[in-house]
Amino acid sequence: MDVASAEESNVKSASVGNYLAKHMREYALLFALIAIMAFFQIMTDGTLLRAINITNLFLQNSYIIVMALGMLVVIVAGHIDLSVGSVMGFVGAFAAVMIVNWGMPVSLTIFVCLVMGAIIGAAQGYWVAYWKIPSFIVTLAGMLVFRGLSLWLLEGRSVGPFPKSFQLLSTGFVPDIFGVDKPNVTALLLGFIAVLAIIWVGLRARARNKAYGIEDEPTSFFIARNIVVSGALLFVVYKLATFRGLPNVLMTMTILTVVYAFLTENTTLGRRIYALGGNQKAAKLSGIKTERLTFLAFANMGMLAALAGLIFAARLNTATPKAGFAVELDVIAAVFIGGASMSGGVGKIVGAVVGAFIMGVMNNGMSIMGIGIDYQQVIKGLVLLSAVIFDVYNKQKQG
Repeated sequence: MDVASAEESNVKSASVGNYLAKHMREYALLFALIAIMAFFQIMTDGTLLRAINITNLFLQNSYIIVMALGMLVVIVAGHIDLSVGSVMGFVGAFAAVMIVNWGMPVSLTIFVCLVMGAIIGAAQGYWVAYWKIPSFIVTLAGMLVFRGLSLWLLEGRSVGPFPKSFQLLSTGFVPDIFGVDKPNVTALLLGFIAVLAIIWVGLRARARNKAYGIEDEPTSFFIARNIVVSGALLFVVYKLATFRGLPNVLMTMTILTVVYAFLTENTTLGRRIYALGGNQKAAKLSGIKTERLTFLAFANMGMLAALAGLIFAARLNTATPKAGFAVELDVIAAVFIGGASMSGGVGKIVGAVVGAFIMGVMNNGMSIMGIGIDYQQVIKGLVLLSAVIFDVYNKQKQG
């Protein structure tokens, strides 16, 4: 009996060890975010996790997260887009001209700008997909073109302010339908629903994997992960509920994250994008229309860059010629830190969002501590390099 128990224990240990080895990146990312938040919470004397600062974290990083969703798709497909910052700034400038200078309605402006972003992305995707011009070159040209167009459109000056209805894109909050206000009962209710949804989706996935005989996450890890995630989510929601409630941009980010996570992980289109990035020639030979997928990936990226431009302009309440400058670097860094592979075919939407939050917490924490922008850039660069080295090391170890 003792021997049998020992053998069973060894099998369980081996399975846990194998699972950790295969999913080291995902758990390392989660532990890294927790460790970074704990570090800055201590170093800032509790300022980091105050309600007002958590709200600012979401407001400050919303446009990065929105673009990271599209960038993840582009990078998984085996390409890159260096123009997103410039497209974001140009669309924000065009929105300012439409609303402030031409007096156009806000709803029409938002629609036109989103369509414009999709067209810009599609135009760049056309050259990449059908003319086989490297995406690095095409989007580098786009970065310069739209940076220049922003300066031309704004004539080198800022344009604003925007009406309140437009500002709600970024600075608005979900009202409490129960009228309690503090704490915001609507926010608390939505938080509990989100936790239940996460647990339900996890249990459903485990049941499906078990039915198909797929190796699944050990029960202990599943329980621990859900406790950590649910606890963190409820803590953040409670903090927000005691302040001003859920920001509109948080709801936008959440909806987009759920939609893109579903599309990439549970649809044929998503699987084809991963196949495209994993091996383009094999994907084409298997009947996948690789050119069309690449085209759609860039069109989608352009639309999300446009949405980010609207959110950023609404937050600043003005459009400036320098809006979006070097933002593409933060977006790309967030995706790679979040587990995407340089060679394509690897990466998850949730990882990109976590990567963006890691960058956001670092920026926010270092700013509170009074660390200069020069040192901030150095530290962010080293974190990005470490993430890429970790990715390469894992690949070599598995190979």
